[in-house]
Amino acid sequence: MSALVLGFQEMEKTQLSLVGGKGLHLGELSKIEGIQVPDGFCVTTEGYQKAIEQNETYPALLHRLTRLKAEDRDQIGGISKKIRQILMEVAIPSEVVEAVTRYLSRFGEEHAYAVRSSATAEDLPHASFAGQQDTYLNIIGKEAILQHISKCWASLFTDRAVIYRMQNEFDHSPVYLSVVVQRMVFPQASGILFTADPMTSNRKLLSIDASFGLGEALVSGLVSADGYKVQEGKVVDKRIATKTLAIYGRKEGGTETRQIDPDRQKTQTLTDQQILQLARIGRQIEAYFGRPQDIEWCLADDTFYIVQSRPITTLYPIPEANDDENHVYLSVGHQQMMTDPLKPLGLSLFELTSFGPRFKAGGRLFVDVTHMLASPDSREILVNTFGPGDPLIKDALMTIIERDFIKLLPIDKKEGSPKGSPSPGSKPQIQNDPAIVSDLIQKNQTSIEELKHNIKMKSGSDLLDFIQEDIQVLKKILFDPQSSAVFMAAMDASSWINENMYKWLGEKNAADTLTQSVPNNITSEMGLALLDVADVIRAYPEVIDYLHHVKDDDFLVELLKFDGGQEIQASIYAFLRKYGMRCAGEIDITRTRWSEKPITLVPLILSNIKNFKPQESRRKFEQGLREALKKERELLDRLKPLPDGEQIAKETKEKIDLIRNFIGYREYPKYGMVNRYFVYKQALLKEAEQLVQAGIIHDKEDIYYLTFEELHEVVRTHKLNDQIISNRKDEYKQYEKLTPPRVITSDGEIIAGKYKREDLPAGAIAGLAVSSGVIEGRARVLLNMGDAVLEEGDILVTPFTDPSWTPLFVSIKGLVTEVGGLMTHGAVIAREYGLPAVVGVENATKLIKDGQRIRVHGTDGYIEIL
Repeated sequence: MSALVLGFQEMEKTQLSLVGGKGLHLGELSKIEGIQVPDGFCVTTEGYQKAIEQNETYPALLHRLTRLKAEDRDQIGGISKKIRQILMEVAIPSEVVEAVTRYLSRFGEEHAYAVRSSATAEDLPHASFAGQQDTYLNIIGKEAILQHISKCWASLFTDRAVIYRMQNEFDHSPVYLSVVVQRMVFPQASGILFTADPMTSNRKLLSIDASFGLGEALVSGLVSADGYKVQEGKVVDKRIATKTLAIYGRKEGGTETRQIDPDRQKTQTLTDQQILQLARIGRQIEAYFGRPQDIEWCLADDTFYIVQSRPITTLYPIPEANDDENHVYLSVGHQQMMTDPLKPLGLSLFELTSFGPRFKAGGRLFVDVTHMLASPDSREILVNTFGPGDPLIKDALMTIIERDFIKLLPIDKKEGSPKGSPSPGSKPQIQNDPAIVSDLIQKNQTSIEELKHNIKMKSGSDLLDFIQEDIQVLKKILFDPQSSAVFMAAMDASSWINENMYKWLGEKNAADTLTQSVPNNITSEMGLALLDVADVIRAYPEVIDYLHHVKDDDFLVELLKFDGGQEIQASIYAFLRKYGMRCAGEIDITRTRWSEKPITLVPLILSNIKNFKPQESRRKFEQGLREALKKERELLDRLKPLPDGEQIAKETKEKIDLIRNFIGYREYPKYGMVNRYFVYKQALLKEAEQLVQAGIIHDKEDIYYLTFEELHEVVRTHKLNDQIISNRKDEYKQYEKLTPPRVITSDGEIIAGKYKREDLPAGAIAGLAVSSGVIEGRARVLLNMGDAVLEEGDILVTPFTDPSWTPLFVSIKGLVTEVGGLMTHGAVIAREYGLPAVVGVENATKLIKDGQRIRVHGTDGYIEIL
């Protein structure tokens, strides 16, 4: 048997590199009992390689192509065209021609065939390469088939295929092409079957598209198709399209588009019985491959033929539950303002720090709220918690409740609450004493200093034991009832003010102004502290010029060569001592901190020098303070003339004091946590250096791809399977391409909440109002902080902001984020700086273009594009 050509039945599971993704799946499909696959064979990649070996200019052109980037469109076009020409003209090796002839005589040379490209990099779990190579239908006769094999080879280098590989970081050189030659079926109907609904990701809902004639009309978008949905053996939804055209094979070869008779245009393509039969076939194929499939099918003479099946690569993975019950999971990342994936070490450390179990999926963490939804009391608490904070999660939860997806537990008569449900505790009361906050901060700082001192003596397995013990100390601090009571009291007071000022005075979101320039907000102080660093540098033009051109992190040492260098270096080091453990995505311990890469701060400092006058930090703080005090006086003056005015004003004053004394502390616990994480990280990286020296890992950052438990084991045993790290790196790249859902069920269904808003102007984009005011300006759409070049007065539009983005807040006039709630960091800081802000705006970075003028309605929660 020649390896140049293989029949479907002769292929092995391991032969991806010989027959490509499409070929391999056809080989597997043809072995499934009861599944009809039209006969065929593959011209393997060895045939392709033999052909290109005959051409001397091919390697040089390929080398030139690998050095280009996806943006170099013109050069890509020119080189790709030359390679296609070579592949069209190169002689097909005689052994390949002989083998093709032999298989054609076995299957019948007089028959029509489909000739399809099958690349080695396609239909992979993390990149489908769908539609990147060419397919030719109804090809008759050996000469025509051989000619179309050359055309398929050439299609490996269409501009779109080359650019797709570049964008997905696939090297061109090891990507080869096999060609599938398969007997044509001339169907009355054909289409696509997804064994999981591609719109909602629901694994229990099959989705079928069907139209008359060949499936190419559907794939190419030429015709509308019927859409059928099947769940648990029942047709649950049908959409019958008007089908005016269909593609059919011609007797002499090739295809043609024909009009469908008017009386058939609105008929159902498949009968209900056929729909259910096809759904059963889909489930059988899915079970064989062990994951959801995207299947191409056709129906001829009342038989379903399967012509392709590939994994669906776009589904978000389901958090793992260990039972068959229904579960509902909420994204932790949306609460933490960090929806990027975390590396395994970061994920496991954050999990160890969390309260209660967390579930992993797609490199993110989720919390299972099934038990809370199963009890009427905790269900109400859950929905009300997310009500004001994240209306999209609340709406998704309401959808789940309306569908009765999670059944309520029976009420225990004696207890008066469902069996197994936690009884909602009452909120701890707290005195309005600012000293409580200073004590909590002091306690935390002392504990961190002790940690820094004690960790120095630890190494090896002892170090990991020590960190595990210290995480318990960290959890005690994070979940200290007094600590939570402080910011809960401030949040409750804010809600009270907003509710009552609206009721009594018709004033919306009054608490937003009252929270400006409060004491003890470690995050907003950080933004102001960087303005002070800019003031130190401002006096030295030579240093400013130097900073515009620095590329390396040793710039701090180089500063000493300049006049004022010592003073500037000291001011940056002082900033880093207090805030250097922060960075974008800081809940992931593996992210690079400012102390590790101080150059990250240079653009922010330069932007502060350019956009502001000296002493700006003091001016900003004092201005915020004036506005807050003015708002307080104004509210109290307006309340006093009301019935019971003196009493109401007194109560309001107490609430305002609570807010101003306590709300700043809201940002502190996370700062304490990130501080501790950085101490752990530095110690673990030292340990990683030992592992590099012992030859157990190649690079100290390889430990980021191990969980904390796995790292503990490696440090103890000095053994590690090399493959683990490289597999985890590949997985992480896949996870980066996924968008995590706010809410996902155990069926894999993503429940997307909606804003139920009737009051918006036409064309307005809805979100959650988190910081009052209306502002117009230029939208700066930033996907990461490193790209920040801001002019004063810009409005920042970004997927999410965590505390590390705060230094940018001093330069902007408004904020729009895709993720966030009323009490997430971006919202708290926006209120404190007096920036109108709207968060939780679905797809904001796609709907709003960089440079557009927009108006942000921070009081009413929407954005207008001007």
